[in-house]
Parts: sequence; C-alpha cells; structure tokens
Amino acid sequence: MSAAGRTSAGWWLLILPALLLVLVFYIAPILQVLAISVSEPEPGFANYERLWTSEGVQRVILTTLRICTITTALALLLGYAIAYAITLASPRARGWWMLAVLVPLWISVLVRAFAWVTLLRRQGLVNNMLMQWGLISEPLALVWNEFGILVGMVHYMVPFAVLPMLSTMREIDPRLLAAARGLGASRGQVFRSIFLPLSTPGVIAAGVLVFIFSLGFYITPAILGGGKTLMAAEWISLQILDLIRWGLGTMLATVLVLAILVTLIVFSRVVDLRRMFGTGG
Repeated sequence: MSAAGRTSAGWWLLILPALLLVLVFYIAPILQVLAISVSEPEPGFANYERLWTSEGVQRVILTTLRICTITTALALLLGYAIAYAITLASPRARGWWMLAVLVPLWISVLVRAFAWVTLLRRQGLVNNMLMQWGLISEPLALVWNEFGILVGMVHYMVPFAVLPMLSTMREIDPRLLAAARGLGASRGQVFRSIFLPLSTPGVIAAGVLVFIFSLGFYITPAILGGGKTLMAAEWISLQILDLIRWGLGTMLATVLVLAILVTLIVFSRVVDLRRMFGTGG
C-alpha cells in the first residue's frame, strides 16, 4: 500500500467511531421512526394521507409554521438591533452586552417558561402594573394562548439570532464605513448601502437557525400554551404517549425531519452555512 493510501486509511480509522455513533444513535432511530410511520396501525401510506384529509393535522402544521415564522421574524429584528449595538460598542461595553446575551442560555428553558407564566398570568406582574397605571380595566389574556407561546419562544431564540449576525457584523471592515462617511454619506445611507448588505448572510444564517430550532419546540409551547395551542412537537407527544397512535405521531415527526433537511438544502444555496456557523475554513 502506498503512503497516500495508508494516510487515507488512517483518517478513516480515526473517524470510524464517530461514524458508528452517528449511525447507531441518529440514523438508526430516524429510520425506525420512518418504518413505524408506514407500518402502524397497518402497512401503507394511510398516515401520510392525513396530511391532505385531516383538518386536525393541517391545523397543527399551519399553527406550527405560523408561530415559527413570527418567532423567526421577531427574533431577527431584536437580534439584529442587539448585534448592531454590540458591534458599535466599546470593548468594555461589548463584554457586558455579550454577558447579557449569553446569561439566558445558561438558564433552564423550564425555569424561563414558568417565569413567563408568573409574569403574564391574569394576576401576574404585567397585568397588575397595567391595571395600576389605568391602562386596562381587567386582566388581559397574555398566557395559555398563542401570544404567550410567542413571547416565550422569542425570548429563548434571540441569543441564537444574535450570535450568527454578530459574527458577520464583526467581519465588516470599519474602514469601509469610515470611507463612506468621509465621502459625505449620512449614517442612514452608510447603514442601508454598506452595513446592511454586508450583514445579510448573517441574517440568513440566523433565520435558518431560529426557524429550525422553533420547529421542534416542546416545553415552552406546552407550558405557555396550556394545551390550547398545539404545535407539532406537543401534538406528536400527545399521539404517542396519550393516544398510543404511533403511526400518526411518527408520521409528523418524519415530516418535521424532512422539513428541516429541505430548509437547510434551500438556504445552503443562498449562503455558506458552514462558514456562518463556524465550521468552514
């Protein structure tokens, strides 16, 4: 065997354990889910026909897509403003900004969900303050509905939107902005003509990340939705654990996996996702 062949074989031996782990703990379960979706309660594609014939399944899918789309849009707006402020801040202020962004990631999603319940419930802090200020005469329904889900999901997703956009913004050469200002461009013109176009790949990467994470949300919608607004993950849990409809549950789980893969494939044509997420050269 030549030296090149021995080197190639050595690399394959090094990555073989990782490949086996991926095969056993990721690929095999997905294939099992796919098999169950076309074999329970009887072999065939009857479960997938529910995508076109069942109003309940369609309602869950539309609700999930609507909430994920709104969550992504709001997280991108808030995340862009925060990333922009961090980029322009002084080194010391930048450290405090980063701490404020990262601290929520260290807090359990369960703790954050119950915290929002405490704040948004009818006798919670938000309603009490609004009533004391005379802005409302009776408590608002801010939780156990779609609004509560959106608040909790946006709060969770903003840090994941900030980090990819901040990575892109920090690569923008400040001399370009200074040169534009020196040529007479206003701050608004510099932002619209230079900063925003150059930061667009980060916005796209953040949008992909947030949307994909949102599709599989379970704890936050389950707590803040109160069982009244079902998203896909909670519906899957209901079908499998409570109603023992393995075929229906695994069918929607398979659809979610395919939706994530399609999203990644489509957006990979627009932007180099490997580079944006820090895995490229």
